[in-house]
Amino acid sequence: MKFVSWNVNGVRSVLTKGFLEYLQKESPDVIGLQEVKATEEQFPAELDLQSLGYQKYWNAAERKGYSGTAVFSKIPPLSIHYGLGMEEHDTEGRIITLEFEEYFFVTVYTPNSKRELERLEYRQLWDSLFFDYCKRLEAEKPVIVCGDLNVAHEDIDLSNPKTNHKSAGFTDEERDGLRKFLSNGFIDTFRHFYPDKTEEYTWWSNFASSRDRNIWWRIDYFLISESLRPKLQNAFIRQEIRGSDHCPVGVEIK
Repeated sequence: MKFVSWNVNGVRSVLTKGFLEYLQKESPDVIGLQEVKATEEQFPAELDLQSLGYQKYWNAAERKGYSGTAVFSKIPPLSIHYGLGMEEHDTEGRIITLEFEEYFFVTVYTPNSKRELERLEYRQLWDSLFFDYCKRLEAEKPVIVCGDLNVAHEDIDLSNPKTNHKSAGFTDEERDGLRKFLSNGFIDTFRHFYPDKTEEYTWWSNFASSRDRNIWWRIDYFLISESLRPKLQNAFIRQEIRGSDHCPVGVEIK
């Protein structure tokens, strides 16, 4: 089983930049998309995902052209759930959960704390609510979480850690939110295989050709329940894939 996650920074834009070619070549069983910035109706009808074996599931934000998530799956889920189940936190289309026989698959687009950390307080609340949500799922069966978590975990996960300790995505508060997962039964799949590997980033600023110089952050993840560790076979980052300011990340699970 191959699972992929990709913040596409606008699904209509990435469709003009090789998305379908990548999807055909990679051929994941399930792919979670973040920041789709579109409604399901705005996804081009002529793009027949069924011919590639996929059904699509969509959670658009109420605000047009903002946030939103989608999942394309070759495997019919037992059930689909959108959001946290809390109306006040579900207007931005940030979560889709697919239940399968042996696990839950969750794709998430975590809120950014923004410049000047103006949304940090809400981000901390979100991290707590999302952790509780995933642990409730895990009480039923193992969980696969993927998405843009908008945080670099350790110094190794960004190119300039010394100058970014008070920047959105690398504050102590945000890092603690991810550490809570990792200290309570979840595994960072990429670091499971590559604990010391450097310059493995998933997001690059459009400023000063930072991608060509590979300067920026690893903020896209696959986290899995500890019980899935024996079945974890591979984790990867596709830095060579363009089309968005993020690149796809993925795992293979037996």
